Amino acid sequence: MRKSGSVTSKPVHIGILSLLLAFAMLGTAPMAPANQQAPSPSSLDYQAWLANQVRHRLVMLPYYSVFDNLEYRIEGRQVTLVGQVVWPTLKDDAARAVKQIEGVQSVDNQIQVLPIDPMDEQIRRAEFRAIYGFPGMDIYVIRSVQPIHIIVDNGHVTLEGVVRNQTDKNIAGLAANRVPNVFSVTNNLRVENS
Repeated sequence: MRKSGSVTSKPVHIGILSLLLAFAMLGTAPMAPANQQAPSPSSLDYQAWLANQVRHRLVMLPYYSVFDNLEYRIEGRQVTLVGQVVWPTLKDDAARAVKQIEGVQSVDNQIQVLPIDPMDEQIRRAEFRAIYGFPGMDIYVIRSVQPIHIIVDNGHVTLEGVVRNQTDKNIAGLAANRVPNVFSVTNNLRVENS
């Protein structure tokens, strides 16, 4: 006579192993674009390839958050990094990640490290709740990299990133202006496909 516990435990165990193996295989798929062979620097595709690689490396940085803004310019084989970050280590990590890209000869790191200020930290959290908690704006919070970046520098707020339409840009600006203790709000959000 068979025990019912042993009959069900074995298939469940195999099913879990199969599921874990499938997730492991799927987890390696997104890495393929980052490891592509670089086109020749004289090729027309090189600048587009390099821009894609720089963007990929920057958004994959482990401490890159909605409170940081990383941008870049490419001139030939030189990459200039600009923007603002909360943590000094992120500035260094960004330069190191871009230097490792095949074909990059030099990196000019002009990223600004924001001052450490408890009031700015409170404003960051309040701005996040105000913008991403606004009805209809929750669509942006579910993305792996939130598209609206909130930069706070000594009480001055700047919104950077991309939104779907002009209405969402206006809503983000209005929500940001409602947060107390903010001296000014600059809305640099861009609208997709404009």
